[in-house]
Amino acid sequence: MQILCVDVGTGTQDILLFDSEREIENCVQLILPSPTQIVAKKLRQATATGRSVLLEGRIMGGGPCTWAAEDHLRAGYRVSATPDAARTFDDELDKVERLGVRIVSEDEARGLSDVDRIVMRDLDLAAIARSVAEFGVDLDLAAIAVAVFDHGNAPPGVSDRVFRFEYIAETVARDDLAAFAYRRQDVPERLTRLRAVADDAPPDLPTLVMDTGPAAILGALEDPLVGSADRAIVANLGNFHTLAFHLNGGRVHGLFEHHTGELSRAKLERYLAQLAAGTISNAEVFADMGHGALVVGVADRPPDFLAVTGPRRALLTDSAWHPYLAVPHGDMMLAGCFGLLRALARRMPEFAAAVEARMPAIAFSPPAE
Repeated sequence: MQILCVDVGTGTQDILLFDSEREIENCVQLILPSPTQIVAKKLRQATATGRSVLLEGRIMGGGPCTWAAEDHLRAGYRVSATPDAARTFDDELDKVERLGVRIVSEDEARGLSDVDRIVMRDLDLAAIARSVAEFGVDLDLAAIAVAVFDHGNAPPGVSDRVFRFEYIAETVARDDLAAFAYRRQDVPERLTRLRAVADDAPPDLPTLVMDTGPAAILGALEDPLVGSADRAIVANLGNFHTLAFHLNGGRVHGLFEHHTGELSRAKLERYLAQLAAGTISNAEVFADMGHGALVVGVADRPPDFLAVTGPRRALLTDSAWHPYLAVPHGDMMLAGCFGLLRALARRMPEFAAAVEARMPAIAFSPPAE
């Protein structure tokens, strides 16, 4: 049985082709440029050649592709976009137009000529299939699981950061990190990027979508030392976002989310200390350009250690916290993919036996009463 897991970040897309007939270490694994980096490169090429561009497709991750589009406009060249593609830059299309992007209908887009057409999407299954085919691997998928970061479609006048963190707080209340994962048909309407990814998967293929941060945290728990700990802070230091959970026997005691680029080592250490003590302030994190913080109850004693995953984990090098670098199944960069697999086993029980045969569940040590 094959299950394709794709963890889409800002810098990379991390891919695991799980095969239930192989040890997980022998499954196909790829670390590739992220979709937003790929689109940004195409935009920069169009800028270098002085070409107008048409962005079409679906909402996807922004960041680098947004900045490249802005550079293209500043250079004096035209950017047109269909409504779904334009929502990559902002859900409110009038704001996108104020950037200088010309919004065109699907019919108008089909009639445009003398433009470089760039397809916007987080999941390019055909490209993945071509890549592995070059090495003699054929895709015969039983399911697909994809993680992306989703701010959600905030109502006009509501901060994207506030809207996202309200969603995180609501979901944490379900007391299971797999609650951040959804079958295709169950994705909330507010999560427009997750819905776009689900729509890009073949309609007859069982599909699970999940937020990247919780996927990485859930994957870090596949490291036996992390997963069996009574109490731990588990932090994913991504290229663009940092998310840290204070866990007690698998239960969430608190968390915070911030932009990695806004964090120095000293600031990150301070927030981690506040998270451990249960004193972290949502208002302080938000005012510091983060998404927010949440404390759920009070832990009876401090966490035993800090476990860290993510491509920016070097931010805590030489930290007084002496972080443990989590290596689930021997591969830190695939933490999100392992989290996706674990969530798939929980949310789609029909795949649980195949996944758990290769990834035996790690029992949490029960919290002290």
